[in-house]
Amino acid sequence: MNKNPIRKVGILATSVLTFSAAYSQQKPNIIYIIADDLGYADLGFYTQTKIETPNIDQLAREGIRFTQHYSGSPVSAPSRCVLLTGKHSGHAYIRGNDEMPERGNVWSHAAMLADSTLEGQRPLPAATVTIPKLLKKAGYTTAMIGKWGLGYPGSEGTPNKMGFDFFYGYNCQRQAHTYYPPFLYRNEHREYLQNKLLPAHTPLDKGADPMLESSYDKFTQKQYAPDLLLKEILSFVDQQKTNPFLLMWTTTVPHVPLQAPQKWIDYYVKKFGDEKPYTGDSGYFPTRYPHATYAAMISYFDEQIGELVAELERLGIYDNTLIIFTSDNGPTFNGGADSPWFDSAHPFKSEQGWGKTSLREGGIRVPMIAAWHGKINPGTTTDHISAFWDVMPTFAQIAGVKDNVSDGISFLPTLLGKKQKQHKYLYWEFPENEGSKAIRMGNWKGYIPNYKKGDRKMELYDLSKDPREQKNIANEHPKIVKKLQKMMNEAHEKPSVAKFDME
Repeated sequence: MNKNPIRKVGILATSVLTFSAAYSQQKPNIIYIIADDLGYADLGFYTQTKIETPNIDQLAREGIRFTQHYSGSPVSAPSRCVLLTGKHSGHAYIRGNDEMPERGNVWSHAAMLADSTLEGQRPLPAATVTIPKLLKKAGYTTAMIGKWGLGYPGSEGTPNKMGFDFFYGYNCQRQAHTYYPPFLYRNEHREYLQNKLLPAHTPLDKGADPMLESSYDKFTQKQYAPDLLLKEILSFVDQQKTNPFLLMWTTTVPHVPLQAPQKWIDYYVKKFGDEKPYTGDSGYFPTRYPHATYAAMISYFDEQIGELVAELERLGIYDNTLIIFTSDNGPTFNGGADSPWFDSAHPFKSEQGWGKTSLREGGIRVPMIAAWHGKINPGTTTDHISAFWDVMPTFAQIAGVKDNVSDGISFLPTLLGKKQKQHKYLYWEFPENEGSKAIRMGNWKGYIPNYKKGDRKMELYDLSKDPREQKNIANEHPKIVKKLQKMMNEAHEKPSVAKFDME
């Protein structure tokens, strides 16, 4: 029996209301939910057959599903920078993950526990314009609950200094490499939990039998961070029920390590049957049932979303709340995650080199669902080409404030069934590994790998015929290649941080 019941909510059969009608009472609440390393096809409404996500699928039934939405980058920190600042990665300040190792032993969890200055990533500059800063001008109360990754504790780039009235969660994305951390942050200060320090990549005990579930007991502790995040989320919406609010729920699910509530693991073990354990050879923590645990994490998160929506309904504010669900990049390849087994990026390739850390479609094409009861026609699908840098102008338009800084185009018209302005192109650059660049113009996709090695030869794909990017047709369309290369040059600005320079 499915332990994750679908919410029973009526779907309006009426036409979309005019946007002005949305303001008949007060400005709408905005909840933006971003999963971590969730693949394009890890949800039921995006063709997933093994993992059950009835509550997220219900949001899609009540709202609109985007089929051509893109993340800001193929990894965490730069993708979130693009999201919050509205600047694509050719203009963004943060263009790659930067742990700033020049500070000291930043990869030691014991060292970070003793010294908070070793936590966190490169900070956004103090003057950065962000989504929450804009919405605060319109009277919104703002909160981020989940993972940050854009400024270490005490820096000028902490969540509270970037416009969030309230923050709860992981400041540092390395600290998020366990779901049982010794502490989380409440605003600017640590809040210690009833969990012991268990450094990332801790192996099984010597001599432990990897086939026995009891061999993995030490990887489950008292306080599971996602439970604590949901508690704060429900508290926040209850406190703000009479005021317009922006809530950004930046969960770490399903980023490895694979750790999930036992009831959901048991559910999927029964569904999938026995499987080979993951013993830690690709990093992070070992897991007795890796497939079952990955699925369990996503279904657990789906269950949490159902609880949030039920609370919004109980408070009487669901109809005046825009909910958007997406992911920060494509599916991962390490820590026991098996993206090809789940076909997580379908119809794109999911394997290493094609998902997370790659500017291939599997690394940057992400699911996006928007639900706004009575405003969005239920059960609709759009092929509007959009990206993370469109979120800032969209939210600014909803809130009634000016956005003079972003590279994006508001997709509010698409949400409301109105005529939508289109992008001339979308552009990405990614300085990690050997460096790469990508551009999307209509159905054309240009891709340059190994940029740091001096490679400037563009691969060209027609995504309408070749979504898996298997047939490079650059030689057949030299004029298109030349046009895309010119656009790439126009879109690139020299980065302020030398580490992100690929030239």
